[in-house]
Amino acid sequence: MLCYDGKLSFFCFVAAALIAVLPEVLLRLEFDVPRAYFDNIWLTHFFQYGFLNIFLLLAFRGFSYQVAIRAAFLGYAFGIGIVVFFVAPPSWKTFGMYIVILTIFHYTEFLSVAWINPSTLSTDCFILNHSVAYGVAACSSWIEFIVERQYFPVMKEPSLISYFGLMLCISGELLRKLAMFTAKHNFNHVVQSEKRDNHELVTHGVYKLCRHPSYVGWFYWSIGTQLILQNPFCLLAYTVASWKFFYDRVLIEEITLLTFFGQDYVEYQKEVDTGLPFISGYKLHL
Repeated sequence: MLCYDGKLSFFCFVAAALIAVLPEVLLRLEFDVPRAYFDNIWLTHFFQYGFLNIFLLLAFRGFSYQVAIRAAFLGYAFGIGIVVFFVAPPSWKTFGMYIVILTIFHYTEFLSVAWINPSTLSTDCFILNHSVAYGVAACSSWIEFIVERQYFPVMKEPSLISYFGLMLCISGELLRKLAMFTAKHNFNHVVQSEKRDNHELVTHGVYKLCRHPSYVGWFYWSIGTQLILQNPFCLLAYTVASWKFFYDRVLIEEITLLTFFGQDYVEYQKEVDTGLPFISGYKLHL
C-alpha cells in the first residue's frame, strides 16, 4: 500500500505537470485569457513555477516538504517535456521525449520505494543526487545535443533511431520496476553491508531471467536516452561508463550476497547469468 509521502509525491507530480501544460492548453483552446500571459512563455513558466514553490513552502514542512518540492520539480519538467514534444520544432521534439523519459525514471524510483519498502524511504530515492559523475554525464548529453542541433538540426529530428531508443528506455524501465516490485522489501538503492532479519534471496519472477534485472534495466535505459537524443559521442561514452559502473557495482553486491546467503547464492549463480554483457560477477573457486 502506498504510504502518505508516496501519495503526496504523486499529487505534487501530477499537479505540477498539469500546471506546466496549462498555458499551452489555454492557448490551443482559445480561452479568453489576456494575451500578455503568452507573450513570454519563459516568463510565464518562471512565475508559475515560482508560485508553485511558494505554495509548497507554506503548505508543508520537514520531510513532506522535501518530497513535495522534488516531486513537483519532476512533474513540472515532465509537463514541459510533453509540451516540447508536441509543440516545438522537429529538431527539439526528441529533447522533449528525453525529458519525459528522464523525469518518469527519477520520479517512479521514489514512488516504487514508497510502495514496496516505505521504511527505507528518503529523498535520495529520487536519485537526483546520484553522483557527480551522473550529473556530469547528463549535462554532457545536453551540451552535445544543443551543439549538434545548432549546426545539424536535421540530425536531431525524430527518426527510427530515436524511437528505437524510446523503446529501449521503456523496456529497461519496465524491467527495473518489475525487479523492484519482485524484490519488495529486499530492494534497496544502497548495497547493504549487514543482513536484515527479513532479508531473503530472491530468485523468482524476473530474477529467473537474470541475477541483476534492476541493473540490466538501468543499463539499457541509459543507452536508450542517448539514442533518443541521437548523440553519437555520448552514446559511446554512456555505454562505456555505464558498463564500468555496473561491472564494479555487481562485484561489490555479489560479494555481499555471497556473505549473506553462502552456498544458496553460489547455486543461483550457476543457474542464472547476470544479464549484463561481458559481466560474469564475482565467482568463488575460479
